[in-house]
Parts: sequence; structure tokens; C-alpha cells
Amino acid sequence: MAKVEVNNLDFFYGSVKALSEITLKIDEKEITALIGPSGCGKSTFLRCLNRMNDTIPDIRIEGEILLDGVDIYKTDLDPVDIRQRVGMVFQKPNPFPQSVYDNVAFGPRVLGLTRNRVEEEEIVERSLKQAALWDLIKDRLDLDALGLSLGEQQRLCIARVLAVGPEVILMDEPTSALDPIATMEIENLMAELREFYTIVVVTHNMQQAARVSKKTGLFWLGELVEFDDTEKIFTRPKEERTEAYVTGRVG
Repeated sequence: MAKVEVNNLDFFYGSVKALSEITLKIDEKEITALIGPSGCGKSTFLRCLNRMNDTIPDIRIEGEILLDGVDIYKTDLDPVDIRQRVGMVFQKPNPFPQSVYDNVAFGPRVLGLTRNRVEEEEIVERSLKQAALWDLIKDRLDLDALGLSLGEQQRLCIARVLAVGPEVILMDEPTSALDPIATMEIENLMAELREFYTIVVVTHNMQQAARVSKKTGLFWLGELVEFDDTEKIFTRPKEERTEAYVTGRVG
């Protein structure tokens, strides 16, 4: 079942067309990977999925993006609600300069998701457990989040997203700043979260895409060249550009 359905999506920065006729379906509670050279539109597309591009002046979107069958660009939908349902984890860990506890509690406080401290503590604990941080940090919740390792900071940022109860998690190169061990930990975490959330990950690491995702799409100069089961993309691609990219001949 498709959680997100994109139909004939065009995206413009002013007069410059950055995405052209993107059409794909993102399966519910699966991991979808987006690969392609730098500057090919992957991150722009990712930000379209939760309206983060709305903050950029002079942009224009044509086509539709359906979340559970509802177009998220309908004027009566609140972008804040969309971003609660479709969370974002960025390339570099970006914890707030606050305690671990306050980082996770920030979203629920702003959105009014808790009525008292007990409910807040329950959300913080649950989110840190889902992000595989609780056992490591449960006795140090007042620790400055900036004192964590980069891998721990990225898991904290994932916990911060989880705390507001998303349905979809977008990850924009979430391991590019991490060492191999921390990368493996994030990949393992993604596999665990897939049981509960729909995940879309942009990655330059094709081995990572092959390891974690069910489906993969190749972006090239703002176009979606091919979108199929990950195993087919890497072993039996239909398009010459896909084969050239995954074999390293171009890109």
C-alpha cells in the first residue's frame, strides 16, 4: 500500500525547473532509497514531501503529492501539521544546545502533545528507546546534547523526530558525516524503525541503499530515471543511465 503517491511533480526555483514530471509511489512501512549524483534533485524532492521548500522564496510546484490520498499542497492544510506527520533527519546532526531531555521534549512541548510532566517523560523515554539511546543515556538526560558523539547526536535527532509521532521519516544523507560503526548503527536503527514508520532516505552510498531499502529511485538532472525494487536496480536495471551509475562508469 502506498503511503505517499507523487504524480507528475514539477518544481521550480524561480524560472529554473529543478524537478520534472516525477511520478512514484512510496510504500507504507518500507524503506525507499533515492540515489543519484550531487545536484540532481534528490534533496529538493525530499523537501517537497513535507513542504520544507515553502520557506524558500519564489518557488513553484505543479502536480500533486498525496499523503494517505490527500494532496499536502491543498491550501487548507497546515504545513506545520504536515511536518509533524512527515519528519526530517538532516545530513549533519543538528541537536539544540540544550540537554538531551529538552531536545526530545521540545517538539511535544511546542505542539502541546502532553498535559503534564509524567506524559512528557513517557514520550522522552519511548523516543530514546526507539532511537536506541535510552540504555546509553538514561542516567544522563541532563547532559548537554552537544557533548554526545556525532553518531549519538544523529540518533538523538531521530528521537526528536519520533517524539512528535510522525508517520513518515525523511532522511537526507543521515550517515554521510559518520564513521563506519556509527553508520552501521543508524542503518540497524532504520531497519528497526521500518516496522512502524515509512522511511525515505537520500544517500550517495549505493551499498547503503542496497542494504537498507526495498525500492530505489535514481535521480538525474531533475528527472527520475528509474524506480524499481532495489534488487532489480542494482542487478538488472532497465535504463542505461542506471546501469552506468550503479556500476560507477558515470556519476
